[in-house]
Amino acid sequence: CRSAPLDGVWAQSHIGLLALGRASDGAGFWGTAMNVTVEHATDYASDHARSAASSVAAPGQDAKPLVVVNNLRVHFPIRRGLMRKQVGAVRAVDDVSFTVEKGETLGVVGESGCGKSTTGLAVLKLLEITAGSVFFRGQELTHLSEPELRPLRRHMMMIFQDPYSSLNPRLTVGAIVGEPLSVHNVGRAADRGARVSELLRLVGLNPAFINRYPHEFSGGQRQRIGIARALATSPDFIVADEPISALDVSIQAQVVNLMSDLKEQLGLTYLFIAHDLSMMRYISDRVAVMYLGKIVEIGARKQVFDEPLHPYTRALLSAVPVANPRLERQRQRIILEGDVPSPSSPPSGCHFHPRCRFATDICRQLEPPLRTLDTSAHQVACHHAEELA
Repeated sequence: CRSAPLDGVWAQSHIGLLALGRASDGAGFWGTAMNVTVEHATDYASDHARSAASSVAAPGQDAKPLVVVNNLRVHFPIRRGLMRKQVGAVRAVDDVSFTVEKGETLGVVGESGCGKSTTGLAVLKLLEITAGSVFFRGQELTHLSEPELRPLRRHMMMIFQDPYSSLNPRLTVGAIVGEPLSVHNVGRAADRGARVSELLRLVGLNPAFINRYPHEFSGGQRQRIGIARALATSPDFIVADEPISALDVSIQAQVVNLMSDLKEQLGLTYLFIAHDLSMMRYISDRVAVMYLGKIVEIGARKQVFDEPLHPYTRALLSAVPVANPRLERQRQRIILEGDVPSPSSPPSGCHFHPRCRFATDICRQLEPPLRTLDTSAHQVACHHAEELA
């Protein structure tokens, strides 16, 4: 086991009693794992379909978004002095609105510190919301107490960023994956062992590993364990907080492929948070670009990647390498000047104007709203979007 303090290392896995990764677990197992995953997905999918039946619109009714976020704000107070008086606030998330349709993957991308992870935690009510509202299945979560939230928790799960610190090193894999079943009283206790084995097969792990401990697995295998835990209660909605950032490149592709397959097999809905734009283009249906606590552009994957409207989105995409060396040499890289401003004292007007080469006086004075330019639902927060289109 690791030498780090155990209680602190895995604390994030127990935020709000949530349960949360397809790795090869030995020579020769990868090929069989692919077949086993498909073979056992049918049984699990039928269970998932029954648990999600209540969220499906009846014939003749308009289907509503599974998740609706309106004007979400999460501010962390800055306190100083002997009396710990509040002298300011870190505006981690500042007036963010979006929807997530049932069965889709909304990707959230941006630089470190832009508020991506805080947004994901706030949507699941794992952080206190300063202002705004969050709706899940048409029910507002913002003002619900923890006892009132608990029946909904089993339908909203999270895959944490670090597969090393999100698993309790004192528990076996069987206990980790089975914990949400016990917490939410899902099924009979005598049947939970079989359910855990089924979940391990589903994510491409050998059920014989059920009595092993987290330190006996690779990083990719641990993330698969985290995914199995997230699937334990047959959730409808999963927040994946940078689930591949701590993994090797080859393992990243395996985990992303697994999540994509599970989405198709089980009808899952993802809020997928990541830095890697290439992976985001592969797995997302829509993409939201965040900068300094705000969404500056949101739209369908093809729109955002092929026709970016915001200067910040263009700068991010220019940093993605192209596999063709000749095209890579011909591309013009957009270099952003200066540093990201502090979220405790953001610039006036457009938060991006100190680093934007297209900034004018109106950008420094007036904050641009997130608006739709055409009928394609491609939204951007920029005063000069029409000129840059």
